[in-house]
Amino acid sequence: MDNITIKEVKSSKELMKFITFPDKLYRNNPYRVTPLHSYEKTILNREKNPAFHHCEANYWLALRGEEIVGRIAAFVNYKYIETWNDNSGRFGWIDFIDDIQVSEALFETAGEWLKSKGMVNMQGPLGFTDMDMEGMLIDGFDEIGTQAVLYNHPYYPEHLEILGFEKDVDWVQKEITVPDKVPDKLKRFSRLIMEKYELAPLKVKKARELLPYAKSMFYTLNEAFKNLYGFVPLTDRQIDYYIKQYFTIIKPDLVCFVIDKHSDVVGFGISMPSLSGALIKAKGKLFPTGFLRVLKALNGKNDVVDMYLNGVRPDYQGKGVHSIYYTELMQAYIDRGIKIAVSNPQMEENTSALQLWKHYEHRTHLRRRCYNKSL
Repeated sequence: MDNITIKEVKSSKELMKFITFPDKLYRNNPYRVTPLHSYEKTILNREKNPAFHHCEANYWLALRGEEIVGRIAAFVNYKYIETWNDNSGRFGWIDFIDDIQVSEALFETAGEWLKSKGMVNMQGPLGFTDMDMEGMLIDGFDEIGTQAVLYNHPYYPEHLEILGFEKDVDWVQKEITVPDKVPDKLKRFSRLIMEKYELAPLKVKKARELLPYAKSMFYTLNEAFKNLYGFVPLTDRQIDYYIKQYFTIIKPDLVCFVIDKHSDVVGFGISMPSLSGALIKAKGKLFPTGFLRVLKALNGKNDVVDMYLNGVRPDYQGKGVHSIYYTELMQAYIDRGIKIAVSNPQMEENTSALQLWKHYEHRTHLRRRCYNKSL
């Protein structure tokens, strides 16, 4: 590894090189959905991302001479350690050329830094929170994913296995064919659940009408996800950050909050028109024309929808509440002329979640993996 230099990212100029390196690595690749550079810059900014109130991170570039050939980020999430009593650090934003010397140098550097922080394991790819991209693609390399998931070359998992990483957990995503009508038995079941538990789908016409319920939705998310792999509850500061970031662009007909008689959110499903095609063409840049492509995808004709988040408060789990928001959303997709819905990543062991698709024509679209290695 004498010809490989690892350089810590310290300046804003170096951070932009860190962010844009994959654009070169995946040039002309038709499947990678390029994240917006401005979004990446905010997430990785210690002053702007509220996760840094309980996280520590470092970023590095791998160089061969003057040429960038790889990158990696390492994180310590102290709230994760407190929640799970597990001194495991994280890695993410991992990209490299097909050279084992490069990937080995990157992981050695990140691992040494994590060990210096008292970490005993290294897990990833993960981000600061479950709202960040996570999971290395291991199947579906010739499929276009959503804007919320990672893409990587097929040689990535091969490198990790050579370097001693082992599977920790897999997530799968389903591609669902939207039917001509919602099955009658699902609509009847949904009505029964609403009557039995005095629940109702929140009906709004404008995104701002969802704002009074947004915090309640995130509190339900915290409760619904608390036992899922590696989940760390979002703080109020983070919740405010995500509300400001996302609730201005959501489409209310593609969002369903299920509320009880006290107007508390007990279940939710959130989806958006697919931005994948627009972001591939924008190549990470909103200007000069990227924002127009995104607006067209959001507001124009679009027959693909991405299902981002869904959950049910624990005291309502196992009671069929999910049927309410899925019935409402599927009808909204039909009304919009949506042909394909892509699910969010779901753990392969989460059979109850995966069983939801048995009523619809579907296929496994993508599979991604989180790896673990002892330090």
